[in-house]
Amino acid sequence: MKKLVALSALAVLPFFHSAIAQDLTPDIINSADVSILTTARPTQPKPLPDPAIIRLQVLLDTAGVSPGVIDGLDGANLNKAIAAFEAMQGLPVDGKLDQEVAKRVADGQQVIGPYKVEPDDVADLVEAIPEDYALQAEMKNLNYTSVQEKLSERFHMDIDLLRTLNPGSKFAPGDTIAVAIVGAPRTGAVKRIEARRDAGEVIAFAEDGSIIAAYPATIGSQDNPSPEGRHKINGVARNPKYEYNPKVNFQQGKNKKRLTLPSGPNNPVGSVWIDLSEPTYGIHGTPEPSKIDKSGSHGCVRLTNWDVEELASMVKPGVEVDFVK
Repeated sequence: MKKLVALSALAVLPFFHSAIAQDLTPDIINSADVSILTTARPTQPKPLPDPAIIRLQVLLDTAGVSPGVIDGLDGANLNKAIAAFEAMQGLPVDGKLDQEVAKRVADGQQVIGPYKVEPDDVADLVEAIPEDYALQAEMKNLNYTSVQEKLSERFHMDIDLLRTLNPGSKFAPGDTIAVAIVGAPRTGAVKRIEARRDAGEVIAFAEDGSIIAAYPATIGSQDNPSPEGRHKINGVARNPKYEYNPKVNFQQGKNKKRLTLPSGPNNPVGSVWIDLSEPTYGIHGTPEPSKIDKSGSHGCVRLTNWDVEELASMVKPGVEVDFVK
């Protein structure tokens, strides 16, 4: 079992309670009294990262139910992760953290720890990613644009939170920085996947029907709905190129011709493409993890890069994908 930090009883998650962004430190997060989260949600004109919510997000991520980007903010993706953990544990599902949920997720390990920046972390960066696909198609790759972006994705963090936890750091090789301790990726054999459109969530099941992992997801949009019914996985492409065809999918800007965009985590489909038996549709990553289930897709299932990489390692051709309401 992966190590998890002890939790007090939780019932309702506020947007923000006591810490301000400039006071956010690893010690504050690791020693946060999460019992304060049982208070009513205060109204804040601009929500700020909460140390207890950061702690909770890391706990859930480590337990196999992804909250998406670890940012210290309350929201739908966090509530979905709580509900998925309840379902995983065979508890009544309401998306609220209570004493029983807290007891089952509890352990004593820290959730923020040190990481030493390596030379490889500063390699293969690009200066910028243009929005225009025609310009992207001219690039050699669509890699990360900064060390901060690369490390924030590696540790499942919002890039602003990473910067806030490391004020003054230049993120240079040899620097020791504070990052989320997210643990090793989930393992196992996924036998079936549910893409739940209304909930904005992907659930991966084992052969016995138990939940292996759950991920927040963007599943189509009103203008470009996802497929319906049951489909199968054809295969997995890691670090894929992106074939843009406006006649088949959508038109981006003024681009009316087919384009091949190079691979990289900032590719429109991110670092992994899980191909589905429904032509042109797949489960894939994204260059904008903070927008998962907050902006629509062009019909596909979009996950954070780290979540789709984990899922891809547990599937094989023939696995069924059910699109449900």
